Amino acid sequence: MLQDPSLATMSSIHTMIQAPEGTKLWLLDCGNMEADEGWFKRGGGTNTKSNPTAISNRRVLSIISVLIEHPTEGLILFETGAGKDYHNHWGAPLNDVFAQWNYRPDQELDVQIAKTGHNIKDIKAVIMGHLHLDHAGGLEHFRGTDIPIYVHETELKHAYYSAATGSDVVYLIKDLPFDVNWQSFSGSSHEIFQGITLHHAPGHTPGLCIMQVNLKESGTFIMTTDMYHVYENWEASHPQGWLARDHDDWVRSHQMIKTLQRRTNAKMVFGHCKDTFDKYEHAPHAYQ
Repeated sequence: MLQDPSLATMSSIHTMIQAPEGTKLWLLDCGNMEADEGWFKRGGGTNTKSNPTAISNRRVLSIISVLIEHPTEGLILFETGAGKDYHNHWGAPLNDVFAQWNYRPDQELDVQIAKTGHNIKDIKAVIMGHLHLDHAGGLEHFRGTDIPIYVHETELKHAYYSAATGSDVVYLIKDLPFDVNWQSFSGSSHEIFQGITLHHAPGHTPGLCIMQVNLKESGTFIMTTDMYHVYENWEASHPQGWLARDHDDWVRSHQMIKTLQRRTNAKMVFGHCKDTFDKYEHAPHAYQ
């Protein structure tokens, strides 16, 4: 069957700008949480008249960051994990709901970066997909520096409003300090560096952005952050369970990402899906 010529043209648009020769990408294992899967899967553990004693399953989740060595831009970090000793900052309710699981000291962000042969002090830029506490906690490493922290304008505004008013408890004031070098951007798509494009994908949060990376050898990766927590959100086209927010926005973003993945044949890395994350090789292995 011949490919639709228009589809072939669109495909080349999304993949024609490759990251420079020598670009490397590492997947960083920054810890694990355990929680009721009803937070991530629609109807998870729901009882019914015919099954009034349904068991609510618990699920182990990954906390993921990504390090990119870019020949012209230096070291770029995508998201920062939950931060050191995060359970001391989250408080009892959140620690009980999203419990730390099987902690290892080598899962600290700086140690994970060291596995790649680099030092966290050598980071030249940080990209934030969104600013929830399990993604922005590691921004503590960049306080008092001039390292740019890139985030969508809508996300930054929403995060500060939510933390200041208490309207969304998964944004913490401590993760939104004034002594970091916030750099906001706007619009639906932003090629932030050669071969690295951010796509605005509201739904889980108003300013969430996914990251597309076009590598020479390994092909395209799409880091979805929490647009999808687990693979079932992607495969079943269902928003998250209790963590779902703007359903209509999520559906529109999902349609955009499905098209992007089809046109690029991208490898998908979901926000917290340990099942998917463990199918890839973690640092010190580098994708190129």
